[in-house]
Amino acid sequence: MAATRDGNRTGECKGKKPNRSCPICGKPADFATRPFCSKRCADVDLYRWLGGAYVVPASNEKETGAHGAERQPASEVPEA
Repeated sequence: MAATRDGNRTGECKGKKPNRSCPICGKPADFATRPFCSKRCADVDLYRWLGGAYVVPASNEKETGAHGAERQPASEVPEA
């Protein structure tokens, strides 16, 4: 990665405010706790994940393998 104008190799500018706001309360995000504004909002988000408030939708279709082939349950796999 090339160094930025201020010599920072991480691509982040020191002292500037992040462009995004906290997803929990909407205040400007703090660089140390980004994307949140504080440790409290980060903990609120973690509690929501652990409590099941956030859910990744699952598909009821048959599962497919890495190459698109249908997977069979272990009980239906033919023996070699």
